[in-house]
Amino acid sequence: MTPRATLLELPIQNVEIPAGEAREVAWNVTAPAQLAFTRAEALLWEVEAKDSVSGARDALKAHQRLIPAVPLTVQQATLVQIDGPFSLPVAPPADGLATNGTIRGGLKLALQPKLAEGLPGVRDWFARYPFACLEQKTSKSIGLRDGKLWQGVLAQIPTYLDADGLASYFPPREGEGARGSDILTAYLLAATHEAASLNPAFALSDEVRAPMERGLTAFVEGRIQRNFWSPQKDLDVRKLAAIEALSRYGKAQGRLLGSLTLAPNQWPTSAVIDWINILKRVSDVPQREQRLAEATQILKSRLSWQGTKVTFSTEQSDHWWWLMTNGDVNTARLMLAVMDDPAWKDDMGRLANGFIARQQRGAWHTTTANLWGGLALEKFSAKFEATPVAGVTRATLAAATASVDWAKVERIKTTDASGAPNQTTAFGAPASPGTLRGNTMWLPWGKTPPETLSVTHQGTGKPWLTLQSLAAVELKAPFNAGYQITRSVTPVEQAVPGKLTRGDVLRVTLEVNASADMTWVVITDPVPGGATILGSGLGRDSQIATQGEKREGWAWPAFEERSFEAFRSYYEVLPKGVVKMQYTVRLNNVGDFALPPTRVEAMYAPEMFGEAPNARVKVEAAK
Repeated sequence: MTPRATLLELPIQNVEIPAGEAREVAWNVTAPAQLAFTRAEALLWEVEAKDSVSGARDALKAHQRLIPAVPLTVQQATLVQIDGPFSLPVAPPADGLATNGTIRGGLKLALQPKLAEGLPGVRDWFARYPFACLEQKTSKSIGLRDGKLWQGVLAQIPTYLDADGLASYFPPREGEGARGSDILTAYLLAATHEAASLNPAFALSDEVRAPMERGLTAFVEGRIQRNFWSPQKDLDVRKLAAIEALSRYGKAQGRLLGSLTLAPNQWPTSAVIDWINILKRVSDVPQREQRLAEATQILKSRLSWQGTKVTFSTEQSDHWWWLMTNGDVNTARLMLAVMDDPAWKDDMGRLANGFIARQQRGAWHTTTANLWGGLALEKFSAKFEATPVAGVTRATLAAATASVDWAKVERIKTTDASGAPNQTTAFGAPASPGTLRGNTMWLPWGKTPPETLSVTHQGTGKPWLTLQSLAAVELKAPFNAGYQITRSVTPVEQAVPGKLTRGDVLRVTLEVNASADMTWVVITDPVPGGATILGSGLGRDSQIATQGEKREGWAWPAFEERSFEAFRSYYEVLPKGVVKMQYTVRLNNVGDFALPPTRVEAMYAPEMFGEAPNARVKVEAAK
């Protein structure tokens, strides 16, 4: 047996296999850490078997995924326009993991000639985003401007629609009834319409859009109802979002407003923006011009500035997370709503810079904010940025230097190898057709921090710099920010008491203590490499082993995801208090495994989360 594997030196093994029998052949290896920090996260195997008597040969190729237990993450980030020399004192985190005395990671610098070319920090954020409901799949594919990924999502959308044509976050289960979400449906219609105005490839097809339009119309007219948990009354706000989405396709009329109480001064900012868009598109609304002037004045009166950062005076009450909206979303949608309004022309530059200042670690907080934000700044750039960038941009950090020659920056084509799916990059989003190549720099951390980063541009134009500080920081103690999560493991089937052995079956109990009621919460718990999470109903599953799994508390998962790397449970509503849930896992591989933290997070209020570190798991061979 002759093995070959990426970055590994493996010995040849000779094995005797009697006729009619089988033998297992294994190699004990240490996973190459550097492979886990590439975009591909893959270890490639090729094993060739040769019969020493007959000379017969066979070979097997396999792809093994490697996920870092402590990944490189963005510690800090900023987006600035290079207009003259730029310098910044930088240092890696003191507790960052090191290799050979040097902190892992460094500074990633990505340059764009204008904002219309996209935001590297946002693309990287989307590339790392792990969750997969319909909204998140849509936001991610469009946010990455990945046409192929979007076509895959578009093909799946019909399976997410209920009998009324409204979209669900996860495919409806048989017998569940019509529980599609009006707010999700409105978001899909509005976001794809906005994206299609920049690139028609991201439009919804007529066949997919038509039932969604019918469903929203029926919802607004009261012919169907959707009653979901919410912390306050929200029906008028939801109907406004639905009418705004319909107005984009010419499907809204003034009569649809008949069931609403028109009190824009009492609405959250998201609803005021919807109202402005409706008034601009629907011509038969009574007192249209007067109402539009009133709504515009309300928006202007709510705008506030903290230095260069734009906020709203109603920011706290505007955080309607259960409807997927917040201050970031509102700012982006405000920019889109007034982009072509001459009365706002002089404010657009300040709004764009103020919106960028709302970013944290190079992106905004949520999938919806990052999609709307990317669309808003791309549209702003196309309208207001014209000067081309040429020359050379140089960066220096201690003894390390790097540069971007703008004459060599080029756009990736579909036919280029680097534009192919799943190609490798050191960190962040993979290259894709239409994005730029040759516009990034990497400066590793030095051995004597802190140091000063210096960036200069020699030539025409003012390039935009996305600067990200990357390091691998291990979670050493539980962290609670609205959620507390604990994890315990008990054996269901154990060959050797007190030891974990290949073939053992374990019951994992996760307990979450929530400080507040919240919608759309996800719990993620990693499993050792090669382990199988039971309960999927697929081959080699075990119904007997999963018997006795318990759930406690007033919450039930909307969807459960059993992947090769983790168990995920999505909750439509996770109430305040304690919730317990269990799952069962079988250990299939011998080894010593490091695990990432167990995490609970509110997907549309990500400042609400909890994490708990996990100890290494050692699985021994059966005797």
